Amino acid sequence: MRELASELAGLGSASVLWRAAARQLSAKGLRRTPPIWREGRVLPELVALRRDPISTGTGLPRGDGRPVFMIPGYMAGDASLAPMARALASASYSTSMAGVRLNVGCANEMVGPIEARLEAHVAANGGQKAFIIGQSRGGTFGRWLAARRPDLVRGLVTLGTPLRDPLAVNLLVLLNLGVVGTLGRLGLPGVLSTRCMRLDRCCEPAWREGAAPLPADMPFLSIYSRSDGIVDWRACLDPRARHLEVDSSHCGMAFNVDVVRAVGDELGRAAA
Repeated sequence: MRELASELAGLGSASVLWRAAARQLSAKGLRRTPPIWREGRVLPELVALRRDPISTGTGLPRGDGRPVFMIPGYMAGDASLAPMARALASASYSTSMAGVRLNVGCANEMVGPIEARLEAHVAANGGQKAFIIGQSRGGTFGRWLAARRPDLVRGLVTLGTPLRDPLAVNLLVLLNLGVVGTLGRLGLPGVLSTRCMRLDRCCEPAWREGAAPLPADMPFLSIYSRSDGIVDWRACLDPRARHLEVDSSHCGMAFNVDVVRAVGDELGRAAA
């Protein structure tokens, strides 16, 4: 991540997106750009979870009240993680959401309130450290919080999070980022600005903290899918994490049966 920040430091805010788009439109980039039609599996994945006993906690390791804190991805809110949260709550985990209605804000402005909710959740559970589960951009926030507040975080699971390059995403997502960032630059409240694309500017403190090492005893699992239709799966392979491949859409990771099972296994392993 530090190398990426250094590469982008000399570029203007808009140039960052243009550089990312040009990279994906190259011959190599076109081979790597995820085809967004793969996201058509989202509804079948949700139906499959609802029909599977794991949706009510069956087959998941028992949580015994251990706290879990969940952060949604870009353009999503807490509700997107509700199916997984219900499954974990049914297995006796104490789950809490990040309080995000729509994850489109400036990282520096969002991390503080999310951290406060994490702190409150840990306090409400007798000071037990929480396991963070973050999807996509939410996993990036989780990585920052794990580095920033190891006194609150027991472990981290990221779902389809482009940890190595936040702009290694489908071209349509880059276009969306450009539109949202422009609206923020023009003064629309509550949304990120194109200035946020500069990793050395607006959100530099958050990126700096996110690059800090995690405690050696903190479990860190990055779950990724080669058939992800939004994020280039290679960007999920953070060298500091353990990696687990699943067959899932990007948006459907929070309610893919195999992902829910993998998250449960990771929580159980950490508690052992």
